Amino acid sequence: MTHVLLLPILVPMFAGALLTAMPMHRLRAQRLVCMAATLLLVPVAALLVDQAAGGNIAVYALGNWQAPFGIVVQLDRLGAMMLALTALLAPAALAAAGPELVRAGRHFHALFQFQLMGLNGAFLAGDLFNLFVFFEILLIASYALLIHGAGRERIGAGLHYVLLNLVASSFFLVAIGMLYGLTGTLNLAHMGLRLQGLPAADLPLAVTAGVMLMLVFGLKAAFFPLYFWLPRAYAETAGPVAALFAVMTKVGLYAILRCDALVFGAGQGILAPFMQTWLPVLALATLAVGAIGALAATGLRALTSYLVLASVGLLGIAVAMQTPAAWAAALYYLLSTTLCTAALFLLADALEPAHANGQASMVAGTRLAGLLYLTGAVVAVGLPPLSGFLGKVMILRAVPTDSVIVYWPAILVSGLVLLVAASRTGTRLLWRLPHDGSHPSQDAAVPARVRSRPEGRKLACSAFLLACNVLLTAFAAPVSAYVGQAATQLQDRAAYFRAVLPAGVPAESER
Repeated sequence: MTHVLLLPILVPMFAGALLTAMPMHRLRAQRLVCMAATLLLVPVAALLVDQAAGGNIAVYALGNWQAPFGIVVQLDRLGAMMLALTALLAPAALAAAGPELVRAGRHFHALFQFQLMGLNGAFLAGDLFNLFVFFEILLIASYALLIHGAGRERIGAGLHYVLLNLVASSFFLVAIGMLYGLTGTLNLAHMGLRLQGLPAADLPLAVTAGVMLMLVFGLKAAFFPLYFWLPRAYAETAGPVAALFAVMTKVGLYAILRCDALVFGAGQGILAPFMQTWLPVLALATLAVGAIGALAATGLRALTSYLVLASVGLLGIAVAMQTPAAWAAALYYLLSTTLCTAALFLLADALEPAHANGQASMVAGTRLAGLLYLTGAVVAVGLPPLSGFLGKVMILRAVPTDSVIVYWPAILVSGLVLLVAASRTGTRLLWRLPHDGSHPSQDAAVPARVRSRPEGRKLACSAFLLACNVLLTAFAAPVSAYVGQAATQLQDRAAYFRAVLPAGVPAESER
């Protein structure tokens, strides 16, 4: 494997270091460096997706120290897909962050790059400890980005976010220590191999560590009852930051999928009872809370935050089924909901600017804003014919026969509630006249005025992300084939053992 595999980590790392060293007043130069580094990740991600599509699991041993003793970076179809999703999302979020947001605080561009470094590193990490390290990098950057620009409400929401994640990180370390004590390794593939031959007396401790690990990932994904930090934090932060954060809850879901399949053996592993019994309950509760919260939302920011929560619940239902078909459906829906909610956060920032005291700005009178909201609502709620509907249908088709009576009504009723919520918010936000005293006959001149405002840039970035949703619908067949292969590959533990571990590494080697 060439050094290209390291570029998703190295590019934002060096760019972030350079941006930190640049003079604070050189905002234009900082923006150019940050955008160049962010755009460079797009062809890199495309190259890695093309390479992973062949089915080979690429492994890069840092310092040429082979696993399980050295640090390895690994790439499969799932990791490449998540890298591509982040690479698409990041330029749109950065382009929407205009000078007014950058000047509101310090080191915005550097923090943005370190956030990307943490995200990309988590998707490439081949061992549990480095997964923790990259989680901490992205979380530390997110702490500062969340409260960028300060403000009482933003700092209050950020405080809860920081405290909960610090507690979760502590439990993450405890779980890592327990698993290392039982297996003598931190490499994900080697740990999975060791757990296969674990003595029966050690199984309860391994199950405890695994459940603790899944609960930590569940907090980061915002499962019930650990969700309450998300709606307020996402609604109070700046729109471009919230758009980038749309992929952060999916990192928790990614970690659940990765560790459940590779370390614990998915449906046949030691965590199968927990994943098949308790995760569905938590996922259904999360879906219900997301739907009810969306119904009670009074603005687009709050509505989108609860749409994220509802999507986490639906993804959790698919993950809990632990079958390749269900996981393939979850991956397709993950792509759709991440792009859609990110676009809605940018749209909300244009329609509900902080300086407007909760009132819709002039952009609310434009046809473009209405079209974007309609498209985003259709995708988020899961109405035909766009990708949100296709993802939900795939999940419904993957439901086992004996679970149809539970999952189908929950998914369909929650979709109806979300439709009512999206309709109420859209009516309230888009069918009102502008509040600057202009006459309705002047609406024709609004688009030109919008293009000269910061809101116009946010609308363009929102339109780009929703266009990706449309493309996801148009190319549903090849994307579905790819995610199906990714889910099947993810559950093939033997393939990871062969790719990551050198020949002759036994399950029970000397520690």
